[in-house]
Amino acid sequence: MNKQAASPVFIYDDEEIQYKFNEQHPFNQDRLVMTVDLLRKAGALDDSMLRAPRPAAERELLRVHAPAYIEAVKALSQDVPEERWIKEAARFGLDTDDTPFFPGMHDITAKIVGGSITAADLVMSGQAPHALHLGGGLHHALQSKGAGFCVYNDASAAIAHIKETYGAKVLYVDTDVHHGDGVQWSFYADPQVCTLSIHETGKYLFPGTGAVNERGEGDAFGTSINVPVEPYTEDESWLECFGEVLTETIARFQPDVIVSQHGCDAHAFDPLAHVHCSMRVYKAMPELIHSLAHTWCEGRWVALGGGGYDIWRVVPRAWSLLWLVMSEQAVLSQLTAQPQLSLPQAWLDAWQSKSPVQLADTWLDPADAWTPIPRRQIITEKNRQTKELAMMYLK
Repeated sequence: MNKQAASPVFIYDDEEIQYKFNEQHPFNQDRLVMTVDLLRKAGALDDSMLRAPRPAAERELLRVHAPAYIEAVKALSQDVPEERWIKEAARFGLDTDDTPFFPGMHDITAKIVGGSITAADLVMSGQAPHALHLGGGLHHALQSKGAGFCVYNDASAAIAHIKETYGAKVLYVDTDVHHGDGVQWSFYADPQVCTLSIHETGKYLFPGTGAVNERGEGDAFGTSINVPVEPYTEDESWLECFGEVLTETIARFQPDVIVSQHGCDAHAFDPLAHVHCSMRVYKAMPELIHSLAHTWCEGRWVALGGGGYDIWRVVPRAWSLLWLVMSEQAVLSQLTAQPQLSLPQAWLDAWQSKSPVQLADTWLDPADAWTPIPRRQIITEKNRQTKELAMMYLK
């Protein structure tokens, strides 16, 4: 693995917004457009930083998906699929409200997979120290089944590519509020890949998995780490659990590269989950990953997008903070000195008329953005018990 170049890269093109199920679906790719626009208006993203995704080859999809599943995705991608394939859609998880088939599904999802593999190649070849692909992070897709808004699993495909092409050990870190089940199961018996997921407990939330005792199998026992937190977990408890477990995990596993998934649906405003974090988490979390990547992996870090369903007040800010940290933008030092630093007025002017809610106008949430949770101490103690169990398993 080569010495790293100086500048992080941002993988994106406008075609990625075509990954869209229907107009009513909560997976709304306007969030990508808004994030790119916010970064441009903040002076944090210019054309020299951009790289276009390319379609994944079939052999790259076959590393993590069954041939019959890929065949079904292709068939159901037609404008008018054959009746026999429509009847088969249920078998492949592509007939649900969450993950319905749509025209062009194969081509656009293969491009998203290719974008994440492109990010991996740029980092592993030494052309960039870090790479961000916000169109990626489709972590729920399984070997033969679509699920949870995910058709192909680009995170698993990128990790498999890194393993096969570069022979590297990979630490996968999933910060989405939903358990990173598809990636966990892809590498559950693979000792070269360690998966760490912090998420709302599956007792109450899709996909219902991610218990602390899901630890891997065979030679990979101990390389699956899960930190299921309670509903209404707030910043301090979330960051305590995440920071301690991740720091211990990376010290023990000693990976060659970190691949992280950055769903931003653990925010209090997200409509599909119950964790109660603020924007503070979305600054502190990538800062820790960034630091650990330089300590343990010579800086190698591939970051992907993921969930996030308050597309107006949460996703653009959270994903922009990730890029600001990854690319060490000057605005970060301003934000440290002035926690209530305002968002660019030009961005607010461009999007407020389109938003059904009042946009947040600062990078971080104000301290009084919402009423504190009354059961805070009970929730914190329960999470601490979960964290200690995960730490015990690590040791």
